Amino acid sequence: VQLQASGGGLVQNGGSLRLSCATSPLTFGPYVIGWFRQAPGKEREGVSCMRSADSRTFYSPSVNGRFTISGDSTKNTVYLQMIDLSPDDTAVYYCALYRGTPLFYCPTANEINYWGQGTLVTVSS
Repeated sequence: VQLQASGGGLVQNGGSLRLSCATSPLTFGPYVIGWFRQAPGKEREGVSCMRSADSRTFYSPSVNGRFTISGDSTKNTVYLQMIDLSPDDTAVYYCALYRGTPLFYCPTANEINYWGQGTLVTVSS
């Protein structure tokens, strides 16, 4: 499984950004695919994820209502649309995949089977 994240950059406070995660064809199931982020000096945290079985989505409380995860299976790509960004959202964002029994929550970092490289999101004040 290969995951390639892109779309990071510098954005002003209150701005928007869309991240993309291009994957190799995901011909197996079930799995959960999503996004983590890691700010300087902080632990990696789950942001949002989506289950392959039913496309159910989950969000961390800190981004709920501002971030939207979606997927386009024809392009083997998962997106993270981010709006109303604040400096607290500044972090390296990682695409990640958990392979296994469907979860009712986003997997923890320890449960992730595959990681993409990160893409840096910087929100200026």
